[in-house]
Amino acid sequence: MADYHFVYKDVEGASTQWDDIQRRLGNLPAKPEPFKPPAFAPKVDADEQPKSKEWLDAREPDELEELEDDLEDDRFLEQYRRMRLAELREAAKTARFGTIVPITGSDFVREVSQAPPDVWVVVFLYKDGIPECGLLQTCLEELATKYAETKFVKIISTDCIPNYPDRNVPTILVYNNSAVKGTYVGLQKFGGKKCTPESVALALCQSDPVLNDGQGGSDSSRNNVIEGVRRKFIEKVVAQHEAREDEDDSD
Repeated sequence: MADYHFVYKDVEGASTQWDDIQRRLGNLPAKPEPFKPPAFAPKVDADEQPKSKEWLDAREPDELEELEDDLEDDRFLEQYRRMRLAELREAAKTARFGTIVPITGSDFVREVSQAPPDVWVVVFLYKDGIPECGLLQTCLEELATKYAETKFVKIISTDCIPNYPDRNVPTILVYNNSAVKGTYVGLQKFGGKKCTPESVALALCQSDPVLNDGQGGSDSSRNNVIEGVRRKFIEKVVAQHEAREDEDDSD
């Protein structure tokens, strides 16, 4: 009679009482964890996700244009989409400038004298290698970004005015409607070598609404600038005071 050998294989992960005793005694390695397949997670389609106000805020103008048909059934989101699109278009119109544009003497009439009557132009006369010029330029760069409705240009002093003395730079000329409205020679009126964007802004807006953020009319814009600058100045003073107190406490 033939011999038949049958090998019994238990369910994966199963163990005998004897094996468990041997594992507790350290005679057998630990029992491996039974295999568990990862939970099924259907792929998320971004186009099928519910739209929200926050989701719309993150969209670019061309994306908002394409969403018109998708949001027809949701009156609130469609209304908000239109409002958001109008805000972006208005912001794009408002941000005329936003940087300091370098010009040459031949550009001056076109860029400054012939600027539209509603545009204030801040002309920065400078010379490379003069530390005061670098300090004032840093302040003006911040203001140009913040007040994008005001035009900022910079020109080498002797390109603008032949034989202009280096002792007079930096100089700022303020133009509006083809006329010079203000002249600032050196840093004295801006706080000297301790000048900040806030002190420059206050000096420029003392009598005229030179800095314009595009958020209101001329007078209201000037008042908003002055109020905002004062608030920013106070915040800086408080921050510096707190920093000094922290240093004293650490000592």
